[in-house]
Amino acid sequence: MTIAILIADDEDLVRGGLRAILDAEDDLTVVGEAADGAEVVPLVRRLRPDIVLMDVRMPGVDGLQATRHLLTTVAEPPKILVVTTFENDEYVYEALRAGASGFLLKRTRPVEMLRAIRLVAEGDSLLFPAAIRGLAARHGSSRAPLPLTEREAETLRLVATGLSNAEIAAKLYVSTETVKTHVGNILSKLGARDRTQAVIAAYESGFVTPH
Repeated sequence: MTIAILIADDEDLVRGGLRAILDAEDDLTVVGEAADGAEVVPLVRRLRPDIVLMDVRMPGVDGLQATRHLLTTVAEPPKILVVTTFENDEYVYEALRAGASGFLLKRTRPVEMLRAIRLVAEGDSLLFPAAIRGLAARHGSSRAPLPLTEREAETLRLVATGLSNAEIAAKLYVSTETVKTHVGNILSKLGARDRTQAVIAAYESGFVTPH
């Protein structure tokens, strides 16, 4: 199964470099490019990519605005990977809270970028949990309890460490399908789009704390 990707970046060289790397892979294909955040939603509706690589800082409509617009106006939006120069960029955190599934640093090596894209496409692992922990920890203020069962709470703690469904199943001595059910319940109860938003909610509520 081929993963279709839309690249959104205002720099021609960056888009060209990313396209060359991605199109060289048998399971990845670049279906389009956007030079401004304003172009993203029309292109997504026309091209139906699986993932958008979204530069967080673009002139005109930036990546944060484009992420919010995309996730609130497209019925079945693609996964979004925010691309940024700085790991502690406040825009990145807001994009994650808005519904982006993870982020990549522009200095990321190609092999790591390819792994990240595949991880997000599969949807059952958390991307860069250490960086997300650092971003979320600085914003954690609420101490409201999360409406989870004991097993769901245990599952969320393991999700927050970056484990996949299969790894969580092995730790809890349950089936992968059971873990998928728990994760689905967690996302529903927390109003989270995916694992990234669930982990952010866990940190912001004080349910999970950085080590």
